[in-house]
Amino acid sequence: METEFYRIKRLPPYVFAEVNKMKAEARAAGDDIIDLGMGNPDLTPPQHVIDKMVETVQNPRVHRYSMSKGIPGLRKAVSGYYQRRFNVGLDPENEIVVTLGSKEGLANLAQAITAPGDVILVPNPSYPIHHFGFIIAGATIRHIPLGPGHDFMETVTQAVKHSVPKPLALVLNFPANPTAEVVDLAFYKEVVAFARQHDIYVLSDLAYSEIYFDDNPPPSILEVPGAKDVAIEFTSMSKTYSMAGWRIGFAAGNQKLISALTRVKSYLDYGAFTPIQVAATAALNGPQDYIDEVREIYKSRRDVLVSGLKNAGWEIPSPKATMFAWAPIPEEWRELGTMAFTKSLLTHAKVAVAPGVGFGEYGEGYVRIAIVENEHRIRQAVRNIKKFMANSETYLQEAKEQVETP
Repeated sequence: METEFYRIKRLPPYVFAEVNKMKAEARAAGDDIIDLGMGNPDLTPPQHVIDKMVETVQNPRVHRYSMSKGIPGLRKAVSGYYQRRFNVGLDPENEIVVTLGSKEGLANLAQAITAPGDVILVPNPSYPIHHFGFIIAGATIRHIPLGPGHDFMETVTQAVKHSVPKPLALVLNFPANPTAEVVDLAFYKEVVAFARQHDIYVLSDLAYSEIYFDDNPPPSILEVPGAKDVAIEFTSMSKTYSMAGWRIGFAAGNQKLISALTRVKSYLDYGAFTPIQVAATAALNGPQDYIDEVREIYKSRRDVLVSGLKNAGWEIPSPKATMFAWAPIPEEWRELGTMAFTKSLLTHAKVAVAPGVGFGEYGEGYVRIAIVENEHRIRQAVRNIKKFMANSETYLQEAKEQVETP
């Protein structure tokens, strides 16, 4: 039986799959691949968080079903975090829900609020779940170009003016993955005013709120007066506390959206394992010096990468936040394209990066480099790339021949 499933046929082949396959084959052949492709933190969570997890898991009562909405103590801890960090008051009962990471929260919110044909405005390039979560739910995506040469709010205004039906929601992600772009509170004030005027929801992904490298901490959209009338915000423990594999995050803000997400989740899961939620509570309520230490580690790695690549002949912008560098590919490779450059870099430099086109069509011409290896490995990657750059002409010709071969 040959069946084309509705949701599956709306998903294009995963761009990263081809690179991941090459990476796996190279490793199987014994190559030492330095993986700077996936944003997978290599650091360990704070010791007191691990200790709390170990302590809690010994309790025989915690191995039953948990709470889909999140245990009360964790929701209260999230409220405390928002009060400390953003001076935003949140009702733990009605304005916060715990999620299995921000990715699950965004995808389930899409299922909760989207009808087939609804229009969703999504930055491009952006993290895949920001658009594919809504595509799976049946929505129509209108891309908003993000980056140099594009006035984001001007494009949003035009999109709303010319979309039928009127857009249901606008997705935001700052500090941005993959571009590392940051915005200030004035930007969010403009967004909130626009959303309230046009009766559009704003879905903000703030996963990188604590990974920043200057004296201006990234703001929350919920800091804007009236934001909770239109906005919900997602974040997670993954990057802030290096708890990516624990799959724990939360959504906060607009009560109607929180209620919709909570209701859908109640049909789909029983919440994260209780010891994980208890440990996450300990992370939010406990000493926060770990965050400063992690921030300094990523900043140092960023500087090693950016300065090293500059010396190698590949100058890239220094990111102000996130654990990523958004790097324009060398000029001589631009005609051939991002995928060809990414594959050649993997083959000859043994360095894996994420092709920018995997984050949307406006990501063509860029690669995302994740600083998720220690400084020794990053220096090794830089040395390998320097050799690659020195022989770029040869590798470029080889790549051209591969493209031309039928």
